[in-house]
Amino acid sequence: MKSAVWKTPDVPLYLFLGGAAGASAVLGAGAEFTDRPALARSAHLIAGGGAIASVGFLIHDLGRPERFLHMLRVFKPTSPLSVGSYILSPFSTAAGGAAALSLLGSVPAVRRSSGWLPKLIRSTGLRRTASVGAAAFGGPMAAYTAVLLANTATPSWHEPGNQLPFVFTGSALAAGGGLSMAFTPVDQAGPARKAAVVGAAVELAAMHKVENDHGIVSEPFHIGRAGTTLRIAKACTTAGAIGAAVLGGKRWGAVASGALLATGSLLTRFGVFDAGMASSKDPKYVVIPQRARMAARAEAAAAAASTGG
Repeated sequence: MKSAVWKTPDVPLYLFLGGAAGASAVLGAGAEFTDRPALARSAHLIAGGGAIASVGFLIHDLGRPERFLHMLRVFKPTSPLSVGSYILSPFSTAAGGAAALSLLGSVPAVRRSSGWLPKLIRSTGLRRTASVGAAAFGGPMAAYTAVLLANTATPSWHEPGNQLPFVFTGSALAAGGGLSMAFTPVDQAGPARKAAVVGAAVELAAMHKVENDHGIVSEPFHIGRAGTTLRIAKACTTAGAIGAAVLGGKRWGAVASGALLATGSLLTRFGVFDAGMASSKDPKYVVIPQRARMAARAEAAAAAASTGG
């Protein structure tokens, strides 16, 4: 099998940043409408910064910026890469806009000026519109990359294709919630704490199935660099979730827990990526499952013939 041409660390960082940004965008929009300005600002900046950085890593992986633009020339609903391009583009635009408005709105010169442009920048309605737009694409942004991996023939990505979207979405919630919690005063960070704990639980449960429910194809998640990375990721995510639930109401606890959750999410993306690449380089992860499927079909055919006879 030919391995994917995606590079490390560009693609794992893209997976992590896009997921964290998507979850943060949803938190930011919610905070806008629940009178939590500090949480809204933190979440907008994380979403906008993550979106812009993720696009940068994606373009760097592609090699030339125009290749990204070429992906927007045609929309193919059957292609996760094409659909993903049309998720990433409006998401990064809206998230970047909400972040820019949040940042510029706090500049003293903008806050004092009475001109039409400063008034537009300070407009709550415009910022909320941008945040809602980002949130609308935030969930798909967090999940589509899992579908992209599962749609390849890479054994350790393709076989657990039903669980990977839950891993990536839970991981995104853990990272986005953890980062937002770390940069927000504790009296406004309640939704971020809850999102982080729920996301960590979903990630850990789904990742357990990925690592154990697919026979020999699950083996790369336990061995080599991927296995080591994923064990550390699980420890960080578990510790971060417990810390957020127990100590998230204290400033130091929120910062420590948020850092652990973000680290766990980042390492999960690297571990999943490395496991898939390892599975594509060893023929046994292709041949043994193929033989098992052939044997199962032959057994089913024999049973059907025996019953019919």
